[in-house]
Amino acid sequence: MAQSEGSYGANSMQVLEGLDPVRKRPGMYIGSTGPTGLHHCVWEVVDNSVDEAMAGHATRIEISLLPDGGCRVVDNGRGIPTDINKQQKMSGVEIALTKLHGGGKFGGDGYKVSGGLHGVGVSVVNALSRKLIVEVDRGGQRYQMTFENGGVPSSPLEVVGTSPRGRTGTIVTFWPDGSIFETTEFSARTILERLQMMAFLNKGLEIVFTDERPDHAAPAVTYRYAGGIIDFVKHLNTSKEALFAKVGYYELAEEEQEVEVAFQWNTGYNSDGIHSFANGINTTEGGSHEEGFKAALTTVVNKHARAKNLLKEKEPNLLGEDIREGITAILSVRLREPQFEGQTKGKLGNTSVKTLVQKATNDKLGQWFEENPSEANKMVKKALAGAQARMAAKKARDVIRSKTLLDGAGMPDKLKDCSSKNREERELFIVEGDSAGGSAVSARDPLRQAILPIRGKILNVERARLDKMLRNLEVQALIAAIGAGVGEEFDVEKRRYDKVCILADADVDGLHIRTLLLTFFYRQMKPLVEHGHVFICQPPLYSTEVSKAKVYLKDDHAKDLFLRDNPNHKKDFGRLKGLGEMDAEELRVTTMEDGLRTLLRVTAEQAALADDTVSTLMGDVVEVRKAFIVNNAKDARFLDI
Repeated sequence: MAQSEGSYGANSMQVLEGLDPVRKRPGMYIGSTGPTGLHHCVWEVVDNSVDEAMAGHATRIEISLLPDGGCRVVDNGRGIPTDINKQQKMSGVEIALTKLHGGGKFGGDGYKVSGGLHGVGVSVVNALSRKLIVEVDRGGQRYQMTFENGGVPSSPLEVVGTSPRGRTGTIVTFWPDGSIFETTEFSARTILERLQMMAFLNKGLEIVFTDERPDHAAPAVTYRYAGGIIDFVKHLNTSKEALFAKVGYYELAEEEQEVEVAFQWNTGYNSDGIHSFANGINTTEGGSHEEGFKAALTTVVNKHARAKNLLKEKEPNLLGEDIREGITAILSVRLREPQFEGQTKGKLGNTSVKTLVQKATNDKLGQWFEENPSEANKMVKKALAGAQARMAAKKARDVIRSKTLLDGAGMPDKLKDCSSKNREERELFIVEGDSAGGSAVSARDPLRQAILPIRGKILNVERARLDKMLRNLEVQALIAAIGAGVGEEFDVEKRRYDKVCILADADVDGLHIRTLLLTFFYRQMKPLVEHGHVFICQPPLYSTEVSKAKVYLKDDHAKDLFLRDNPNHKKDFGRLKGLGEMDAEELRVTTMEDGLRTLLRVTAEQAALADDTVSTLMGDVVEVRKAFIVNNAKDARFLDI
């Protein structure tokens, strides 16, 4: 197709130099410019310090949130090189801070293992900061260099004094650019969760967090775990009833690769309790190391069950899902050149590490079973019970399929479906109660929006096996409407809707229903959460009038901001009623219409920690849940109610 010379030519093309690509397309480097991307900047800086620890050169990392909105990361590693690189004709500090894909992680002796192999970490943080100061203690001297306005040097690298008490290491202080990020306010809880995970994965590494912001000031938090991933498993199983007291552990190192595994079974029914890491990176999508572990685990358990006559000669082998029911395992590998899929590093691709993990598990886990026969037998008996439940669940599925529920040929009677054939624009609203469902049906866009009312509180799937769950009518309706299966069979590509939105009242019962639904999605349709298809509707709490036009305000904070900006406002604020008491127009303009509504996307970035939270809140151990509520009561101001 011909184009006019004026519409497209060489002059239309841009070459982005230096750090400009990051500022133009920040989402390509940190995922988003929202809270997730903001905290990604912290991870990038901290990961560099953790790499120093993995290389055996750092023992302590300090992270501080400063009163003026900055973040400071201090380590006692070797310090970024300050000498001049002959090829680049600039110092190592300048290379690290201003050059994409520049650093000491692409070969040579700088780092044998590293999470940040893309080499864009701290330079990306520099590009997205209004100011960044790097200080390096090396060779008895302290060096400093300052950057402003997205990575532009405002002072050269210079010696500013001697290193205190002969220390070595790097100090990076940065202030996120408010013109780039939607918010520049860090979440202490988000950072603490990540730091704790890093401490678990790096045995003996001390990580200290301090929040110096005036409204958030609290005592410093220190993480240090002498047991490493063994302590990680104990922590994750605190909210569960352990099947046996011991935590198993084994490790193996060969040819610049190493694997360590810690494991324990609990009495729960979740079969998705394996959390894998590569060079400290949480591989939430698994990969070759996880495939190797699962395959070898299945082989070793069946071999042990046959040898001990727990499986009879004519009985079929246990399946992987039977064996993994109730497992909590941390699988951590370190290797010289990990092959991650994409900058988010969600999946490991190295085939060599799969072989190493299989070898370690076949040899070491089998040995652990022989040395711990009581624990091994308890685990096998639990797997046998899981196999029986799996067969019962298969029968339950067959019954449901016979009613055409799971095949999609017939939908639940109460589902008011939408007419669009384009899945990308289809939305399913799960609505609490028939009365709210009626309002939602009237308020919806029938082309794009479907409504599924549910009655009362669905089954708590955290405390029920799949066979019992599949007999629950509300659960059946959810599975049928979404149309992508359930549990091990769930296929996110078969979903009938791009957005699944939970629409519940902002009261205690509504929040309980929301939690039950989120538990169901996280446990039985996890890819739906991981791929960002689950949302929470956030109807406003207040309404008022300005110049005869209705104004809706999400919560008390929004009301306070409104009053601050409108000090002469005299109208009363109406507290909005429950969803079932809203008329259709009110529900449409506050909660359902694009451009007017507020939807909160549900994410599960830290799968291990999310697993722990769901188990704590929805599991059987009352004491742990009570302690969680007491310990987090001070954060009630952050509740979305």
